[in-house]
Amino acid sequence: MPSDCDVIDDIEDMVTPHEPTPHERQFSRKSVVPRARRRKALPLPEELQADSVIPGTQKVWVKTWGCSHNNSDGEYMAGQLAASGYKMSDSPSDADVWLLNSCTVKNPAEDHFRNSLRKAQDQNKTVVVAGCVPQAQPRMDYLKGLSIIGVQQIDRVVEVVDEAVKGHTVRLLAQKKDNGRRLGGARLDLPKIRKNPLIEIISINTGCLNACTYCKTKHARGSLASYSVVELVERARQSFQEGVCEIWLTSEDTGAYGRDIGVTLPSLLWALVREVPEGCMLRVGMTNPPYILEHLEEMAKILNHPRVYAFLHVPVQSASDSVLMDMKREYCCRDFMRVVDFLKDKVPGITIATDIICGFPGETDADFQETLELVKKYRFPSLFINQFYPRPGTPAAKMEQVPAQVKKQRTKQLSALFHSYNPYDHKVGERQRVLVTEDSFDSQYYVAHNKYYEQVLVPKRPEFKGQMITVDIYDSGKHFMRGRMVKDTAVISPSISRPLQKGEVSGLAQELKGSCQSGVLAPSTLIGRWWRRADEGLKVLSAGLALLAVALLFVFESLQR
Repeated sequence: MPSDCDVIDDIEDMVTPHEPTPHERQFSRKSVVPRARRRKALPLPEELQADSVIPGTQKVWVKTWGCSHNNSDGEYMAGQLAASGYKMSDSPSDADVWLLNSCTVKNPAEDHFRNSLRKAQDQNKTVVVAGCVPQAQPRMDYLKGLSIIGVQQIDRVVEVVDEAVKGHTVRLLAQKKDNGRRLGGARLDLPKIRKNPLIEIISINTGCLNACTYCKTKHARGSLASYSVVELVERARQSFQEGVCEIWLTSEDTGAYGRDIGVTLPSLLWALVREVPEGCMLRVGMTNPPYILEHLEEMAKILNHPRVYAFLHVPVQSASDSVLMDMKREYCCRDFMRVVDFLKDKVPGITIATDIICGFPGETDADFQETLELVKKYRFPSLFINQFYPRPGTPAAKMEQVPAQVKKQRTKQLSALFHSYNPYDHKVGERQRVLVTEDSFDSQYYVAHNKYYEQVLVPKRPEFKGQMITVDIYDSGKHFMRGRMVKDTAVISPSISRPLQKGEVSGLAQELKGSCQSGVLAPSTLIGRWWRRADEGLKVLSAGLALLAVALLFVFESLQR
């Protein structure tokens, strides 16, 4: 059967004489241009945004108003910020962050705080507020949108400032408790920058047991909460090891110390006295009359101790029992006089400081006259005179007020009485042993204190600072005496180690000291700082890994195709 196609015996029979030779075919491939294969366009990698502000690199200015307790809180907050890498600044204009630590005792203090807050906002500063004002009234209109550190949350200041720097608002106002019992506050061994490296301020308790009708501080500090004796003794021991030569014990009412934990103020003081080195001094802070009455015998013994200042601050506020009752002070004027008379008898030369409020609601001319007579009798060398200011939210603010002009007149009258006598004139010619710790306000002298915590100005010679020296008193003023050093007398160096330099951080390891203030951080500080900021580090790492993954994907697809 015929085939529809020719049968080819061999494949070579297909090649005709006109076909290109294998050599020609190979040569012709060099002129072939391959056509590019169109690929599907890859999406551009997402631009990852990391935080542009790194907390811990800013300069911080800390401003504190008010009592020594508040000043201690400010020192603790500055120390923690410096230890975490922030640089502390003495210049508000140069600082990036303003930490404003407020006082709520009187209207003028809060006015200064509010004015500083407005100034910071006008200058576009990052602001964090602390102290008694925001703790007592955090919902005030002018505090809206601001980060707040509560009076018992100062150990978390770094967290709050970190978040504020990033533009967030944080408010920490809770109380610290242990098994339901309210604590005295943050730990006492936190890093701290002492305003004066020679003086340690130790808060022995917070809050009080009173309910004074004029007091706003109670709203912020609350009821009594005491630190243990062990904690306080350890803090004092650490302070002396850092070159401190003077300790101030402070609180809203030192006389009430320990009533919530079953101990007494004298038991604490005897424990502390054992830790005070030769030449160093201990100062007991303010106590209200009701609580010191129970311990007069022991307190007299303690105040006679050579390493304890014979000084006590006992506020009377008014000599009128009627006014004291309206204030809910829980004592009468006779109780106050009993305290003063007993201590003056048992502690010869003791300095008693007191406070008086002029123009409390309901105070009559007769009431005020009783107060004048009290001052005439005791001629207090240190008298804090306060015109009454009604604080919002206090019972006294709702009472019928004394006319403003009358309050001013009474304040002026009491001030004139106070300045009518010079308490130190009779001491000219005395020889005294004094501890030199501070600079005078005019920077012309060093400030020293004798056994009775009376201020003595001495020549500004660097070798005197932090030393106990002997001086002859040759002049006196209303608030001070002047003394010149007696030649060939012993100079006692009370500090058991070199005092910290101004700006150095207390409570850090030796290799870290000083590095925080200068902004040059030791390796261990850097490690701590980056550990604390693990969230920022993870963000940066995540962004880098994501970019690397996109790049690797692009390369892989290119190789596949």
